[in-house]
Amino acid sequence: LPLPSQIYPIHLPRETRTRRALLVCNVEFEHLSRRDGAEADVEGMTKLLEGLGYVVHIHRNLTAQGMATVMKDFAALEEHRTSDSTFLVFMSHGVRAGLCGTKSRDETTDILHLDTVYERFNNKHCRLLLGKPKVVIFQSCRGVHAGSVMVSDSAAPAAPAPSAAHAIPAALENDAIFEVHLESDFATLHSSTPDTISWRNPVTGSLFIQRLVEELRNRACNSDIQEIFRRVQYSFGTFPRQMPAQERTTMLRKFYLFPGH
Repeated sequence: LPLPSQIYPIHLPRETRTRRALLVCNVEFEHLSRRDGAEADVEGMTKLLEGLGYVVHIHRNLTAQGMATVMKDFAALEEHRTSDSTFLVFMSHGVRAGLCGTKSRDETTDILHLDTVYERFNNKHCRLLLGKPKVVIFQSCRGVHAGSVMVSDSAAPAAPAPSAAHAIPAALENDAIFEVHLESDFATLHSSTPDTISWRNPVTGSLFIQRLVEELRNRACNSDIQEIFRRVQYSFGTFPRQMPAQERTTMLRKFYLFPGH
């Protein structure tokens, strides 16, 4: 078992803890197809998060500006002071740069850039979640390519793998008392890798959300969040069209939803 110092602390008993989660789901769009099955995703995630002790703030069918506004309002909630963590769940059509708002027409109109999410909840703009785990879930396409590729077993030399290093802004905020990282304690799971499609069943919902809910339900009692994410990724091993991706993760410790309290 990891040492206590390697686990995010949960100081408050469950009765006085005020965990909050934000869930944004866009189903109806002015110019894009309706996301049939998305309601099943909302229901599955809401039940799961409520079972984990979060009050879920649900918003549907927002423009990019609308999504930015609800994030700002949610980040300002006083309840975060007596919470130990948060979940931020976004479900929509998407492009490489971000999530489509309800008025989106193409890659550049009405897009919520992913950077906006991290900026709104970083240590500068959301002080009440400073040092607390922020779990971010994105269910959306990130391009139009299928995630699978035909692989040859030829003896030709392999191409070098591209660098996966993600640049995280290194800016530090100057504080009169202490300095903190601008961005820390995020764990992010995307439904697919950049440029690729995510798959959704029009009745039962997204494959990714179904598997995430199942793994969290089965393993939250004894596994930390990144181990659960890895298991979600592993579950797609037999479905080569889509691979969930952990990105922009700045967790400094392990986050257990039930750390024995």
